[in-house]
Formats: sequence, C-alpha cells, structure tokens
Amino acid sequence: MAVGFRFRDFIPDENPEKGFDTLFKLFMQLVTITSGDVSEALQWLNELDKQYGLTNDEYGMGDFIEDLKKKGYIDENEQELGELKITAKSEQLIRKSALEEIFGKLKRGTQGNHRTPHAGQGDELTTDLRDYQFGDTIEQIEMTESLRNAQLNHGLDGNYLLTEGDLEVRDTEHKTQTSTVLMIDISHSMILYGEDRITPAKKVAMALAELVKQKYPKDFLDIIVFGNDAWQIEVKDLPYLQVGPYHTNTVAGLELAMDLLRKRKTANKQIFMITDGKPTCLKEPGGYYKNSFGLDRKVVNKTLNLAAAARRLKIPITTFMIASDPYLQQFVREFTETNQGKAYYSSLKGLGSMIFEDYKRNRRKTL
Repeated sequence: MAVGFRFRDFIPDENPEKGFDTLFKLFMQLVTITSGDVSEALQWLNELDKQYGLTNDEYGMGDFIEDLKKKGYIDENEQELGELKITAKSEQLIRKSALEEIFGKLKRGTQGNHRTPHAGQGDELTTDLRDYQFGDTIEQIEMTESLRNAQLNHGLDGNYLLTEGDLEVRDTEHKTQTSTVLMIDISHSMILYGEDRITPAKKVAMALAELVKQKYPKDFLDIIVFGNDAWQIEVKDLPYLQVGPYHTNTVAGLELAMDLLRKRKTANKQIFMITDGKPTCLKEPGGYYKNSFGLDRKVVNKTLNLAAAARRLKIPITTFMIASDPYLQQFVREFTETNQGKAYYSSLKGLGSMIFEDYKRNRRKTL
C-alpha cells in the first residue's frame, strides 16, 4: 500500500459558518486599528457584513453586539452615555492576539528564565548535549545517551564498560534579568502616504508586553512614545494609541528611556526604537526647535550625543527603521555606529519577528 499525500484544488466553503466567533475575530482586529473606538469598529464591521455577508437571518449584528456585552468584552461608557468602550478583558485579549499573530503560540516558561552565554553550572537545562567534564553533577548526566555511547564504543559482550568518555551531560545556562525600554514614534509621518504604520507598531508593543508577562515575568518592560515630547504609557494604554500632529523629538525619547533604565538594577539594559523618520524637533527653554527639511545638524548632533552617552552607560540601542530613504538610512548607520548598537531596515510585515528574535538573543548575554 503506497503512503503519501494526495493534493486537490482548494474549494472554499460557499456557506461558511456564521456566528459570534467569526465576527469576533474581525472585531478585535478592527478595534485595534481604530485605537479602541468601538463605534467606528462596528461601523466597519457593518460595511464588511454588507460586502461579504458575515451575518444571516439566524444571527445578526444586533445579536453580536449583545453577545459582546454579555461576555464582558464591551460596556457602556459611564462618562459618555450611549457610547460603547472595550473592557479590561478585551484589552488583555488584544495583547494575547497580537502575541499569537506576531510571535506564534508560545509555551509558558519558568519565571525569570532569560539566559546568558555562561554555560555549565547553570540554573536551567537546555536541549544541548556535551561531553562530561569534571565538576558536572550526576543529575546532569543523560543516562540513555551515555549507555548508547558505551554500547557503540565497547559492544555488548562480557567486557561491557561504561567509562567517563562515554558520558554525556545536558548543558545548563544561567538566568538573568533584563530591562527594556520600547520607544514608539507617534509623529504624523506614521500615517502619511496612505500607509498605516502605527497599528503594526502597536501590535508589536502589545505582543512584546504579553511575551514578557507570560515567559519572562521577572523582566522589566517600559513603553514610551515620542512626538514633539516623550512620555511613558502603560501597557493597558496601547490599544488606544494614536498618531498626533507631531514632529519627531528623538532626543526627548532617548532622554526619558535612559532615565528609566538608570533606575533599574539589572545587568542587562537595552532600548528598542521603532521609527519611520529622522529627528526633526528639540525642546528648548523658549519652545520647540523644529526643522522637517533634510537632516538638521543641530538636531542630529544632540541625537548622536545621546547615542554616545547610552554607549557609555552600556545601554545598546536597536533601531527598527520602517523607511527606505537612503539619506535616512545613512543617519541610522551613523547613529548605530556611535552607540555600537544595531539597526534593522524593516518592512512592517517582518517587524514583530525581528524584535522578538533580537529580544531573545540579547537575553543570552550580559550587555
């Protein structure tokens, strides 16, 4: 009997199941794009229903809204009567959905299980095997692999031996804590030219926050946004984050990020910066200094000075530049060289996976 795969043309279901789950997945995506505006999300959902027939005579949009209320996903806004708002339950689910969408479904790990490159007498077993070394404990010895080695090396006759050279051990790694500041650019350019750049940035931030909460609960993650100024936000604020009519004050963002990290007593500290443009703004005693035309040397020099200051504090900065202009890339290269950090020139599609991999990679070393 032949074993294999049989392929055929995919024929979509002409009568897909209609109900709460189908509508809910779309609603959660839309409420993220609309920055938590439930009314606008429902209007878009109604338009999609008209175009694609998402509801039927048995289950309509009114039923869906009532189910959202009953299940605790939306509620009446006490301050604005008649207006709907998402609940804390929805906020948490949006973060979890972002984590699954961007990073995949991750298994919950042991608390505080970041890794440094110091292998040997560590805190947690890895998947790596190595030869036995003096000082390894009995608990580390992999008996199945060691016995197999003895059989291969000495045979199964009367002279069967298990020697030190046959032993293999499961390697371990030390754990470490990490403090990370994620900087998100909310200047006006994040929605210019018909491209929504802020929604992917929000999703990455929510996914990273949920990842830290689930898998690395002993780590610290602070999130700041920067436009004309910079300020810290809470994780629960992320679904509502919007772009403003702002310039890009990268200096203010870096100053706030470094202030936050100075207060953390962890060995590993780092800054992730998501931006799509050049620094164009400074705050001065008399107001704001702004210049959106080209790279202003006054603004650039202050930005580079902070990159150097972060390097002296052993705080690497990883820049995720979601723009392809050659002169902007040249600035990012100069900024990265000054800080001795890293830079990625990313499309929005690959942003999340790159940040996740970099986050994990930096946990394996003391920066």
